[in-house]
Amino acid sequence: MLFLNQINSANALIVGASQGIGLGFVKKLLDDGKINKIYAAYRNAESATELLLLATENPTRLTCLVIDVTNEAQITEALQQIKSEVKTLHLVINCVGVLHDGDFQPEKSLRHLNIENLTRYFQVNSIGSVLLAKHLVPLFKHQDNSVFASISAKVASIGDNNLGGWYGYRASKTALNMFMRNVSIEYARSCPKNIVVTLHPGTTDTRLSRPFQANVPPEKLFSIERTVTQLLEVIGKLDKNDSGQFFSWDGSKLPW
Repeated sequence: MLFLNQINSANALIVGASQGIGLGFVKKLLDDGKINKIYAAYRNAESATELLLLATENPTRLTCLVIDVTNEAQITEALQQIKSEVKTLHLVINCVGVLHDGDFQPEKSLRHLNIENLTRYFQVNSIGSVLLAKHLVPLFKHQDNSVFASISAKVASIGDNNLGGWYGYRASKTALNMFMRNVSIEYARSCPKNIVVTLHPGTTDTRLSRPFQANVPPEKLFSIERTVTQLLEVIGKLDKNDSGQFFSWDGSKLPW
């Protein structure tokens, strides 16, 4: 990654690392010799079996932490632990997101809306990332380049919305984009070497997208490895003028 070229020993944090794209980032970063230490955050141990095994196989480079992004106390505790060990972070990627879970499904119509589901969408998809930004400030206050990236979605684009539906998911990811735009403005003052972006990964073959893959052409359904590689390429090419922007997996900027 180009932004790491001048850093001899970089530290990374992947939030939402138990499976899917987050776990893919952990695996990819373990293969990168410029990454000194990787912190990987998960919510439930039951779904983090592979991640925890990786940690036992890489005890000096990979540390697993419990973070439920809807629990600010857990965020605070985990980031305090990181600060006590490495002082600085150079790459943070928040991969946490919810689209469906059992009876919890994206809404097709206004008649499907309820306050409990809408609140959950915003708690997980929007508020968690801005709470991370709040507590990451001390770890980004250094003179090396750093990136804070959050996984968003193309359906968050207001200008690109021609289909409707998915009220809670769309709106919560749009809120994420606005939160991160705000963070980028404040970080320009408090953490001037940091770049804040949101990223659309493309449709990736994960549990999140699996129920909705039927109409996706094979060439547009990405493996986790491909998605991670593409997003790291986008991150690697970022410069300070890109902070606060919304990028697709191919490096193009998406409309708000």
